Amino acid sequence: MLRIANAVLARLPEPLHALMLKHRELLKFAVVGGTAFLVDNAVFYGLKLTVLEPKPVTAKVIAVLVATIVSYVLNREWSFRTRGGRERRHEAALFFLVSGVGLVLSSAPLWISRYVFRLETPDVSLATQEIADFMSAQIIGTLIAMVFRFWALRKWVFPDEKAHPGRLRLAPTPAPDSTDEAA
Repeated sequence: MLRIANAVLARLPEPLHALMLKHRELLKFAVVGGTAFLVDNAVFYGLKLTVLEPKPVTAKVIAVLVATIVSYVLNREWSFRTRGGRERRHEAALFFLVSGVGLVLSSAPLWISRYVFRLETPDVSLATQEIADFMSAQIIGTLIAMVFRFWALRKWVFPDEKAHPGRLRLAPTPAPDSTDEAA
């Protein structure tokens, strides 16, 4: 993955290359988010169109939970790997707490669409229901939760140690090796 990213970066014009390097953490977060989005969609529609057809909000909650686990692993090991300083249990607890708030934020637009605006069959056509479900759950809900998660993960879960020079690192830091320098 690193080789692909370096190959793409090498082909970019210098101003764009510098901008990408400056915001690499955000870009990594976006790639992880895109992966989690695909997992979320696959699980959501897999459940919503089969065993949880009458319960779309339940399908959405389960999908977000599965995508959150994928997101934690990828964010911890890739997006925010140079941040941290907390014990893994504490970090994971904070991550899932932030993700719980994100779950509520991502599910709320679908709940409002279905149960406040009544955008469900037989009140509307099946096509209208499906478009409303996709827009509210997969677009609006995901965007709201993504903005919140990026801010909260950087602030509380994976804080920048350099921003708090007096803070003691609780987890041991592995010695940098040649593979860390390449990243």
